[in-house]
Amino acid sequence: MDFSDEDNAPRKSTKSRGGFGLKKLKSTNRFKVTVVVHGGGKSGQAGAIKHGIARTLVDFDQNFRKKLKKSGYLTRDPRAKERRKYGLKKARKAPRWAKR
Repeated sequence: MDFSDEDNAPRKSTKSRGGFGLKKLKSTNRFKVTVVVHGGGKSGQAGAIKHGIARTLVDFDQNFRKKLKKSGYLTRDPRAKERRKYGLKKARKAPRWAKR
């Protein structure tokens, strides 16, 4: 998905992530990136792409790590879907309660 395009970027912040760390390293012409993402929303996918590209760049050259870490590109979003609990319809949604 091309997040530099106005139609695909839901917010200005997502659109600005277009370089995904490559602009920070001044390496936009040095690498060709092709990404396939599934699930989540466009903002979450943009964050996942940003994190994945940054990790790949660090695997390519360890010298990139300091700059990417300082900019926050190597920080993973820890939020995940909460598990469903016994007796509830969803993670927190309880069945309708009636006194009688």
